[in-house]
Amino acid sequence: MSSPPMVDAEFARWLAARAGEALVGLRAELGFDDPAALKSAGDKVSHDLIRAELARWRPGDAVLSEEDEGSRRAFSADGDAGAVSRLTADRVWIIDPLDGTREFSEQGRTDWAVHVALWARTAPSAHGLVAGAVGLPAQHRVLATDRPPAYPPLTPDAATAGGVRRLRLAASRSRPPAFLADLAEEVGAELVPMGSAGAKIAAVVTGAVDGYVHAGGQYEWDSAAPVAVATATGLHASRIDGSALKYNEADPRLPDLLVCRKDLASRLLAALHRHGG
Repeated sequence: MSSPPMVDAEFARWLAARAGEALVGLRAELGFDDPAALKSAGDKVSHDLIRAELARWRPGDAVLSEEDEGSRRAFSADGDAGAVSRLTADRVWIIDPLDGTREFSEQGRTDWAVHVALWARTAPSAHGLVAGAVGLPAQHRVLATDRPPAYPPLTPDAATAGGVRRLRLAASRSRPPAFLADLAEEVGAELVPMGSAGAKIAAVVTGAVDGYVHAGGQYEWDSAAPVAVATATGLHASRIDGSALKYNEADPRLPDLLVCRKDLASRLLAALHRHGG
């Protein structure tokens, strides 16, 4: 393709796919003998590609990326010049060039992702996201808002007992919230460890799990693209206290979230109020 689609949602899909192809090629080229080098190279290759394409095809838009120096600081209006541009811009691309670097560097793992989202000041939704794509390169797919997946079906489960289907909640492999085991016990859920936030929310979107609860530290780029896709699909997405997720804030920290089937939201939010929210 000589030029990408011009519609933002299609462009997000195209960009996530391009970065994903580069990352798959890098894995094949470098192998897995030096995980640290593979992680570093993956972050750089994907970031540079996405940044170059945004500069070429969306030159008037601002960008918030995990890999941009200074992105982790809590910005003020008189602080970093890039942050001022972002906070006053009408359109901001929020990207995570490689979500799940640990999993990316482990042979055989497919739970890593590329996140591309667009925030717009004129968006009708509280979160402000108008387009998003989650590339799952090792799974050979991209989930995006141009063609939102169908709402996930409630499928039978082998763990069903007495006619009641057991819930499945995606959980961090390395840093699950301290309260999550107690919450899962209360609602009768099985915890399913996974890698990147994008892969976890994608699992909710596809129906592989029923929800994802996170608390304890994330940034806007960790969830913007997956949340855009999840809400386009019709799923519930909020902070764990039930308040709205908001993006392109002065401080890009967004430490907690709940993404789940809408029919489970009130039940999980009530349990979160007792255990962690």
